[in-house]
Amino acid sequence: MSALPTLFVSHGSPLLAVDPGRTGPLLTALGRAVPRPREILVISPHWSTPTPRVGNLAQQRTIHDFGGFPRELYALEYPAAGAPALAERTVKMLRDAGLPATTDDQWGLDHGAWVPLRYLYPDADVPVTQLSLQRHARPETQYRLGQRLAPLAQEGTLIIASGSFTHNLHEVFRAPSEDLAEAPYLAEFVAWFTEHLAAMDLDALFDYRARAPYAERAHPTDEHLLPLYIALGAADNAARQTHFDTGATYGALRMDAFAFGNAAPSLADVTALAQ
Repeated sequence: MSALPTLFVSHGSPLLAVDPGRTGPLLTALGRAVPRPREILVISPHWSTPTPRVGNLAQQRTIHDFGGFPRELYALEYPAAGAPALAERTVKMLRDAGLPATTDDQWGLDHGAWVPLRYLYPDADVPVTQLSLQRHARPETQYRLGQRLAPLAQEGTLIIASGSFTHNLHEVFRAPSEDLAEAPYLAEFVAWFTEHLAAMDLDALFDYRARAPYAERAHPTDEHLLPLYIALGAADNAARQTHFDTGATYGALRMDAFAFGNAAPSLADVTALAQ
């Protein structure tokens, strides 16, 4: 079996679940363009633990881990089956690499997981489990973790890293309007990051906070970008990349997505499916 691609998707605000904008159709098309997975392992910045934990529920539960949003959001469910066998396999793989990983029978799917999954696999018909993020670990450490997960993609597991390509909530809260024009500084950050990503300049990418223009403004804290490094490390050929640019929401949240690996669908194929 050829390895599945790995994905990084931006989930933005929880309101994406009811207001798809440009991102929802793109994610739906991306889900259709990727070879159908046997199961899904998703990483979200909204479940952070000191050491890796993998959910092992037989039936997923939808976590509404946000407040102050319209009531309709709290009624949404993503009733996918869990993937306990995948959880056990992932834990063994990480333990074999020397990491103190454990399974977890409490966590379900937080909004960083279920909101994009509602578009990628709207029928909730692919078993899924979630891997926690170690938010204080450096980008290089996240990349190495991804490398340890790479065999899963060879076995038919789709690794989805969910976050946000930029994520300055201070600016969003100052002027919370989805119609805000994109902040001008984002273009410089995105251009730098995508250029070094395409060149696989890992030294620069690992040190992006010191080298990228406006890095600390784009990511006052970097937990929403760290999952990208996991997807990059888990790809069978990270130099083979497709970048999906869906702009920004609320002026400061870039909603870009990436597919990495030899089986990454092309921009033309996904764009055609999104129309």
